[in-house]
Amino acid sequence: MKKSVLAVFCFTLILTACKTDKKTELAAQKIELSILDKVANAHGFNHFRNVKEIAFTFNVDRADSHSERSWVWNTITNDITSINKGDTISYNRNSMDSTATKLNGGFINDKYWLMAPFNLAWDKNNITYDHKSDVPAPISKNPMQKLTIVYGNEGGYTPGDAYDFYFGNDYMIKEWVFRKSNQPEPSVITTWENYADINGLKIAEMHQNEDGSFKLYFTNIKVTSKNP
Repeated sequence: MKKSVLAVFCFTLILTACKTDKKTELAAQKIELSILDKVANAHGFNHFRNVKEIAFTFNVDRADSHSERSWVWNTITNDITSINKGDTISYNRNSMDSTATKLNGGFINDKYWLMAPFNLAWDKNNITYDHKSDVPAPISKNPMQKLTIVYGNEGGYTPGDAYDFYFGNDYMIKEWVFRKSNQPEPSVITTWENYADINGLKIAEMHQNEDGSFKLYFTNIKVTSKNP
């Protein structure tokens, strides 16, 4: 009888230990984030769920020229307002005619520059990626981590395009390279600088090339929360 009780007790201990090991293993799996999520979260991705509306002006300076356009994005309804050269046009991204579709291409481009780190999380099912360490950044030449993503060839506004993100141990992007259609040669190389923390979203307000002849920057950024 004592042997039976002892056997049951030992078996119970084994089961308990197995369950504990499994829980520990599952917890570790939940805690470990992909490099895509680490970069996105470093830029405040977890705060985006509290955002109701984002407004911003997208500016580009080249030599003696300046261009700009402004957007207001209701993240809940997907209503977009475009303000460009005195014209204001509103549309909903869930129901677009040809005019709205053309405008939306500009919105997608400008929004990507504004919050590309968030797209690492949003687009993870439509990209492949490669992560390396101690790679010289293209502008500063400082050794950084390099994350390369390549979009799938189907759908979206950038099919087959590639981006190289350069960042330090804080996962905050310092420089990036855009490569059209995943070609080896860079199409655009700029910095990510002048970060601003706006309601938890960490946004690089300035991007420029090595000699400063090209500057892409954001002004009038306003983030409205669901619960002010």
